[in-house]
Amino acid sequence: MASIIPFDAGKEVKERFTDKTVNELIKACYDMAEVKTGALIVIEQEIRLDEYVRTGINVDAILTSQLLINIFEHNTPLHDGAVIVRENRIVAATCYLPLSDNMELSKQLGTRHRAGVGISEVTDSVTIIVSEETGQVSVAQGGRLIRNISSTQLREVLEKAQNKKVVDNNRFRQLLKGRVKHEEKTGK
Repeated sequence: MASIIPFDAGKEVKERFTDKTVNELIKACYDMAEVKTGALIVIEQEIRLDEYVRTGINVDAILTSQLLINIFEHNTPLHDGAVIVRENRIVAATCYLPLSDNMELSKQLGTRHRAGVGISEVTDSVTIIVSEETGQVSVAQGGRLIRNISSTQLREVLEKAQNKKVVDNNRFRQLLKGRVKHEEKTGK
């Protein structure tokens, strides 16, 4: 029976963004870090970021590492401010974010880091910050800043943010499984 109807047919993976987007984000961040190009990338979660999207310039493009690198390139019109990512798309660039008032943040941190922490204090977003001065990659989430993370650590954060779930919506398969279970219970 399984050869006629593959049992994984009808399974659907639900996620906020794809593995390809995760890979593109990581590649862009560490490519920019290598040449000390500053970046501020906000990844939308459950809370929509429309009010912050409106402060920027609409982009509405599929997220690629090349596009992110190009946006944050010095002396380009879109490089200042934050990029907001929704699902697999860059929604807007040059967005203004609220700055954190947290007095415990290091005085060495600039506006980019304060903005990254600020947005994470008022939303459930995940924010990636690439330092222009040090080339370090940091992540702000839940009002906390994790500095100088590795690409492996960033991948873990992004995979958790994906919120991947496998949903089984194959009715026929469910009916077959139900019948098999019923036959096992009744001994037929």
